Amino acid sequence: MSVLKRPIVTEKSQKLTTKGKFVFEVDMNANKIEIAKAVEKMYGVTVTDVNTVRQIGKKKSRMTRSRASSGMTSTFKKAVVTLKDGDLIDFYENL
Repeated sequence: MSVLKRPIVTEKSQKLTTKGKFVFEVDMNANKIEIAKAVEKMYGVTVTDVNTVRQIGKKKSRMTRSRASSGMTSTFKKAVVTLKDGDLIDFYENL
């Protein structure tokens, strides 16, 4: 299984790209060294720093006509990867 699952493209993560930081959803068991090697191999860039955080799932509920439906969002791990000055990852190049 791959260490990198998908890039996270939000307003906040797009602002970080101007500082050379990119955000990815990664495998829950991946460590910082594995994440750095996977990004370097996949995109051909040099990684200088990796910060990780586990995003805990939240309880959600919504009302339907007959009853209230409740559940949980999934827990995932994300990594903020800082690249060497001058390196860039373009997520939209293959569209």
